[in-house]
Amino acid sequence: MDQSGPWRGPRKAAICLTMDNLGEAQDVYKGTWDKPIGTHPSITNQLPRMLDLLDKYNVKITYFIEAWSLAVYPDVVKDIIARGHEVASHGLQHEPWASLSLEEVRDKLDKSFGMAEASGIKYVGFRPPGGGLGECTSWDLMKEKGLEYISPVDQDFRWLNHLSGITILPLEWPEVDAFYYMEKFDVKRAAFRKQRAVMTPTQFKEHLMNKIDLALKDEGFLSILFHPFLQTSEAKLAVFEDVLKRISNDPDIFCAPCRDVAKIVSQWQCDENEDGNIRSDV
Repeated sequence: MDQSGPWRGPRKAAICLTMDNLGEAQDVYKGTWDKPIGTHPSITNQLPRMLDLLDKYNVKITYFIEAWSLAVYPDVVKDIIARGHEVASHGLQHEPWASLSLEEVRDKLDKSFGMAEASGIKYVGFRPPGGGLGECTSWDLMKEKGLEYISPVDQDFRWLNHLSGITILPLEWPEVDAFYYMEKFDVKRAAFRKQRAVMTPTQFKEHLMNKIDLALKDEGFLSILFHPFLQTSEAKLAVFEDVLKRISNDPDIFCAPCRDVAKIVSQWQCDENEDGNIRSDV
């Protein structure tokens, strides 16, 4: 998948900085959480520092949060929104989205959107837990839920607008911190012709800086993902800050939450649908 398609909005290139996963939702779902609910260390250690860095560089992001976490960490979620960031859907408890049946997809979406509404949040974006959409994706159902965009990982399409009216803002695995830092991604690293062993923050930073330069050169789009729970060292947090420095100081980069980029993409794709920019093959 190539994310470097032409960007026809403000400035030369568009970049969405994103975060996934808030707290222990996935661990509870998998039955591996053995501590009191609401005490995930990333909430008190990594996330506050990351949010302060975002304030420092005036970068607004999209945080894809599991709906289960909205009621567990309500003050944290309110703080994220108060700082100007978007909160979008990341499933109910980070269930393996690509393997869900259509009935399970409907159930998870119903529960997730109900929890969001109870928290005063209206989702317009969705990133499937695990990245993949699976074979049981219902575009009509997603449209019914009011979604304006989805941000899947490593799908076989570029950013485009589906006939349902939902914009696609794709993300590639090499722009995901977990791809470098987690042992379980050894096979995927090999598939991208990288080393199988866990990689370093320096390697992640070098890749991101190259991709940012490429997005500018191609006048394209780039999405980047950081998980707060993975920022467990000063070196890893330094990568996050270095990326913020790079994208916040460049007048040629339009850096905004996914919802803002999606609105622009949706508009110009709709304006140009006679040229084939809206496709129904995703």
